[in-house]
Amino acid sequence: EINRIVTDQIADILWVHSEEALRNLEMEGIPPDRASFVGNTMIDSLVALQDRFRPLETCRQFGLEPGSYLLVTLHRPALVDGPLLFEAITALNEVSTLMPVLFPVHPRTRARLAGNAELAENLHLVDPAGYLEFLSLESDAGAVLTDSGGIQEETTYLGIPCFTLRDNTERPVTIELGTNVLLGLDPARIAEIPEIIAGQTKSVGEGQVKPPEPPPLWDGHAADRIAEQLAESV
Repeated sequence: EINRIVTDQIADILWVHSEEALRNLEMEGIPPDRASFVGNTMIDSLVALQDRFRPLETCRQFGLEPGSYLLVTLHRPALVDGPLLFEAITALNEVSTLMPVLFPVHPRTRARLAGNAELAENLHLVDPAGYLEFLSLESDAGAVLTDSGGIQEETTYLGIPCFTLRDNTERPVTIELGTNVLLGLDPARIAEIPEIIAGQTKSVGEGQVKPPEPPPLWDGHAADRIAEQLAESV
């Protein structure tokens, strides 16, 4: 976070993905004429690739129907290198009695689980997916459980309920305007996901499941706006 703040201070031009980011820069003392709200370049990539990943229906390779499963992606050391990993597996086993769970898992994490954790029949550990294949799994999921910042943004654009297993997020716009729910670093709360999806629980923690609606300017044209501003400045 310190590196991000230092980079902001020395940059000549800052292009941001949300109005909140503009306010944060202003509080850091960045003059308004150095910052511009242009949208989200990662969403540009997602939009550009939709015609390639949406027809894939990668979930069917695992015998799953679109919209039926919980996709899991956990990689941060705080989760996968200690006892929290096994607490997460226990909760995922519980979730899997209500909906299939698909967990593309890193080999190191799989090795930690081997012989040390009981896996329910409906909890599927699979090899990591390629980028397009993962986007397909993400777009067809009933919900996503993650500790990744980028996936919080992708699910917000795709309108897929996202549950973030962290105490905070550097993407607050995904909670305020998106589909993201912050569970905290508490694996036991994973078991609440099916109930939340079903609408039986209206609000959890720092957010709630909201209707799909991408934040302003998350439209696939952020790079176009940046290019226009660059052309005007030279």
